[in-house]
Amino acid sequence: MNAMWRLQVAFCTVSVLSLSSAGESKARSCSEVRQAYKAKGFSLLNVPLQEISGEHLRVCPQGYTCCTSEMEEKLNQQSKLEFENMVEESSRHMRTTFISRHKKFDEFFLDLLDNSEKSLNSMFTRTYGKLYMQNSEVFQDLFTELKRYYTGGNVNLEEMLNDFWSRLLERMFQLLNSQYHFTDDYLECIGKIADVLKPFGDAPRRLKIQVTKAFIAARTFVQGLMVGREVANRVAKVNVAPACVRALTKMLYCPYCRGMAGLKPCHNYCHNVMRGCLANQADLDSEWNLFIDAMLLVANRLEGPDNIEAVIDPVDIKISEAIITMQENSMQVSAKVFQECGQPKPSGLSRSTRGIDMLNSRFRPYTPEQRPTSAAGTSLERLVSSQKQMSTVFLYCLCHNQAVEIGLINTVILFCFRYFPEVVKEGLTNQINNPEVDVDITRPDTLIRQQIMALRVMTNKLKNAYNGNDIYFQDSSKRQFLSCSSYNKLLFDMTNMVLWPHSYYRYNNIIQTQV
Repeated sequence: MNAMWRLQVAFCTVSVLSLSSAGESKARSCSEVRQAYKAKGFSLLNVPLQEISGEHLRVCPQGYTCCTSEMEEKLNQQSKLEFENMVEESSRHMRTTFISRHKKFDEFFLDLLDNSEKSLNSMFTRTYGKLYMQNSEVFQDLFTELKRYYTGGNVNLEEMLNDFWSRLLERMFQLLNSQYHFTDDYLECIGKIADVLKPFGDAPRRLKIQVTKAFIAARTFVQGLMVGREVANRVAKVNVAPACVRALTKMLYCPYCRGMAGLKPCHNYCHNVMRGCLANQADLDSEWNLFIDAMLLVANRLEGPDNIEAVIDPVDIKISEAIITMQENSMQVSAKVFQECGQPKPSGLSRSTRGIDMLNSRFRPYTPEQRPTSAAGTSLERLVSSQKQMSTVFLYCLCHNQAVEIGLINTVILFCFRYFPEVVKEGLTNQINNPEVDVDITRPDTLIRQQIMALRVMTNKLKNAYNGNDIYFQDSSKRQFLSCSSYNKLLFDMTNMVLWPHSYYRYNNIIQTQV
């Protein structure tokens, strides 16, 4: 029984195809091949009924065969097409995940900003009425600049926030001292001593720290989603080299030519072919993993102490508390200003008691039930946690991991062996000894190297964002759809920043475009 089993064992593709047909007394039928070939959508016009001599074949073994030259060429093209589709399909879920996560996070954050602005406008209008309406552009400009920063604009957060508090100080000081006339020079003097005065207490410093960390993390995170999306889109379009096509045809379709359309490749054989065909893509894997790890770091930052909801949602309350602090200390603040900047000239008008009364009105925030809901019900926790489910870009071997069914001698054998070459390691340089695919390791794929650089730069920015450091990104206000030229310019900018970080950092200060 054991001897019978040994006789029925089926070898894998390479072993079977290497068997000589010289001893066969007559040509075998090509009916199985014809059926499989037709199932691929090809015409049976030039398909032989029985095996023919195969001297004309250029890829498959030249023994007795069921393939004509035309069939071999079509199977060659079919191998290339199926491989391209297989690679693209393997990354489809990841690409759609990046697209949907970017869309949801973008909507979430922008809704959060819009709701915070609406809340401030509503409450300040209700509390301060006309006095607020006359000065509302100070607050509108704050939210406009915050939004422009988030969407990729060239905004220095620290300078912008300092400018907001300076403008607010000027307006409030004039309202609280309306009996005096203040020149531009006088107002400039007030601005210069603002750090010493601290008219708003510690609120500006605390808000600056919170807003800066939260917005750096949010903007870098959403840009990371766009970079991931773009890289995934680009590497999904694989450049199939002729040597790869040849190896794929030998593995997938040369069994057709030997009359065994159902024969499948051994696991190790398939691995070598795929690692040769995806040599460049494999080099992307380590950089991709570092990128995902950095994305998760920033995602955790967004969920932790610098939770963007906890920072943005109560901005109106924090600004109101700062205003109240100045109101309560208005006499001391005014005295210090007069001491440092001189006694201002009377305006000829009496002090506006109405304005003072309105400023002294207590700010009444919404209850949780009254406050507008953020992000259309989208939870940041759900958005971030889904990011943790992402894995590497490619499975470098798109082969079946289980034993394959091989029909031979009317017996189905669930066994595969006799593939002697070792499985080569992943990556371009390791393909020098690939027994199945002739890979030129001296010519890396330019597109893949560009994507590796894009990931490397983005990973660096994510790490900086995690540490609360702001760095320059190309202005990306119009970021929804990048043209090839825009993306190439972005890549050039990112490369420059890596090579010359100090000079590039001095040029500006912040975050990259969308992928």
